Amino acid sequence: LPDLAALGCDAPLVIDFSSHVASRTVDWRRVGLAFGGAQKNLGPAGLTIVVVRDDLLGRALEICPSAFNYKTVADNQSMYNTPPTWGIYVAGLTFQWLLQQTEGSLTGVPAMERRNIAKASLLYDFIDGSAFYENKVDPSCRSRMNIPFFLVDEQRNDAFLAGARESGLLQLKGHKSVGGMRASIYNAMPLAGVQALVAYMREFERSHA
Repeated sequence: LPDLAALGCDAPLVIDFSSHVASRTVDWRRVGLAFGGAQKNLGPAGLTIVVVRDDLLGRALEICPSAFNYKTVADNQSMYNTPPTWGIYVAGLTFQWLLQQTEGSLTGVPAMERRNIAKASLLYDFIDGSAFYENKVDPSCRSRMNIPFFLVDEQRNDAFLAGARESGLLQLKGHKSVGGMRASIYNAMPLAGVQALVAYMREFERSHA
């Protein structure tokens, strides 16, 4: 996260952590407000998580709807309007699961971060070492959760996706605005799933190079 204070800026840092919530540790000292949908790592769509620094509450503009005035929401313990009870229940189960995760001496979110680094590194390292696939994102900006990649010869895309389906690897087609492929490896995806993808990609390259 950027340190705005170190840059001479006194504006609060606002982040969208929809894709990364609960997947990595956060330096909350730098964050004024964090907003994210639960559907990536925490629960079903329809539930949102908002973390607001106390001193930023009570500053909503007069035109702000009451349901989106975070002081009103906080004063009513997030129940100013009807809460999405099913989504909250599932998120609660996910939080319990998160607390049980371990990697070495780490537990909870730090353990998930170590696991996610291992998963992302495995896939990025394979792509970067291949002349058959490529990733066009600068390494300093790469996501650990969504890894886009392209076949250098995109005429092989359909064959790649068909073979992936036969191998039980689904939803790899890239976003329609970008094309190519995209591997979503959120918290629920085990390391074994990424290993299976890399094994398939290696075999597809061997048989089609």
